[in-house]
Amino acid sequence: MGSARLSHCLLLLLSCWGTVAATAAPGCKIRITAKGLELVKQEGLRFVEQELQNITLRDLHGKEGHFHYNISNVRVTHLQLALSDLLFRPQQHLAFDICNASISLRFRRQLLYWFFYDVGLINTSADGVNIHTVLELSRDAAGRLKISDLHCNASIARMHAGFSGTLRKVYEFLGTFITTGMRYLLNQQICPVLRHAGLVLLNSVLDTVPVRTQVDEHIGIDYSLLRDPAVTSEALDMDFKGTFFPLEGSNETLPNPGPELHIQETERMVYLAVAEHFFDSALLAYYQAGVLSMEFAGGQVPKDLEVLLRAMFFGSIIMMKPSVVDAPLLLRLQVSAPPRCTIKASGTSVSVTAVLSIFLAPPEEPLVQLSSMTMEGQLNAKVALHKKALQMLLDLRRFRIYSNQSALESLALIPLQGPLKTLLQLSVMPIINERTKRGVQIPLPEGMDFTQEVVTNHLGYLTIGADLHFSRGLKEVIEKYRSAARS
Repeated sequence: MGSARLSHCLLLLLSCWGTVAATAAPGCKIRITAKGLELVKQEGLRFVEQELQNITLRDLHGKEGHFHYNISNVRVTHLQLALSDLLFRPQQHLAFDICNASISLRFRRQLLYWFFYDVGLINTSADGVNIHTVLELSRDAAGRLKISDLHCNASIARMHAGFSGTLRKVYEFLGTFITTGMRYLLNQQICPVLRHAGLVLLNSVLDTVPVRTQVDEHIGIDYSLLRDPAVTSEALDMDFKGTFFPLEGSNETLPNPGPELHIQETERMVYLAVAEHFFDSALLAYYQAGVLSMEFAGGQVPKDLEVLLRAMFFGSIIMMKPSVVDAPLLLRLQVSAPPRCTIKASGTSVSVTAVLSIFLAPPEEPLVQLSSMTMEGQLNAKVALHKKALQMLLDLRRFRIYSNQSALESLALIPLQGPLKTLLQLSVMPIINERTKRGVQIPLPEGMDFTQEVVTNHLGYLTIGADLHFSRGLKEVIEKYRSAARS
């Protein structure tokens, strides 16, 4: 009785957990529109042509009455895929149709009729070729987009054969017999070739999309799909977790209470929506990694700031022993809480709170603390997308310092505000922007990049509309990773 109740509770918990996971808010979202699908179709058509040209047919041999025949070395010589279409098909499918195509083949014949023996080439043409394929898209166990199934149907309306050789007129009537066999064999090869192209080759291209990957030496990012892609008649939408994590140390996860990422537009080829949570999780991951700190020692402290600090704390310094009085200054800047990102229609900003500790650093002696103060800053953030790298450029706009001890001491710190802001702008911000300029890769396959990006801010998230560009063909990407796997 008790074990049955326990099992029931566990099933209920798992059911609730599955519901929560399925409804989790994405950190980023990508929409492919019909315009983007048209570009994908053009590249896909080139890929299909390359794959169909690799069709190989087994040799045919046998006899018909007094005729003995052997057909070998069948090769595709030309393809004409004039009419094709790639369409969204709700709920999880893409439909790829080729209509009224033609496939030209050449093969070697050996024919024996009574005592007459003939060898030559036959050129055949398969006309009225129709191919209908449906690709089913889904999320696999690792959270990666996959082609989970491919349904194919192919038909050939007619075939023609042209003969050459000494007995061309004699056995031209055998053309119907030969082309019927070739038509059957060719028809049997089209769909297996396309299934292999989709389920094996194209899935190897999708394997180049980052899922849980390292960003730098400190943090990584989880781009796993939260659910199966949603396909409508106008677009394909993919919801990604879009959460950063430290490579070492704490694995605390940041909840995502932000609004649902709504993409209404369909004018551009692709849209990327990024939530505040995306940037907040990156800032938290860096904070957990313990890298949001910096020290300025000796000559790194600007001279005017050093003179001002020594004058401000002269009373404390003069009371110290001689070996400490003339020791160089050391400033330690440590972020005291995870920075937060705010996205509004008016722009994007990052709020930071840090503690500035001021020390004297006598050689081979412990540091001597002079003071500690709290700094608050607001940074304006400009988000950009270059190829597949999402970049951010930060600019310090608002800044203030205050003492945790008393309001009177905070007033005494006002003269430091200008020099410290200059120190941050000239020494700290360039280092931060050098990192953020490298950006983080957006989950697109290798060989595909964004172009002509336009950023639009909303309340709690931003969207980037762009066009797509193939910097590498599908076949080139596939061959690259095949070569890497072999080596």
